[in-house]
Amino acid sequence: MRAKITKRGLVVPKETFPDVDEVEIRKEDHRVAISPLPTEDPILELRKYPGECSITDASEHHDSCIYGS
Repeated sequence: MRAKITKRGLVVPKETFPDVDEVEIRKEDHRVAISPLPTEDPILELRKYPGECSITDASEHHDSCIYGS
């Protein structure tokens, strides 16, 4: 795809990202990278699949449970 840069900038057609509401735009060396952003926070996804374990205070000390410190 080719696009002309105008005084107002660059327009990327919606068809390029049909089901995306938000993108991240990064300048990398001599390139511009456009990446779709997730619609939901991945941290919030964790609550969908709670697990069971013998630790009674995991929510209070989650870093030590995850990283073992």
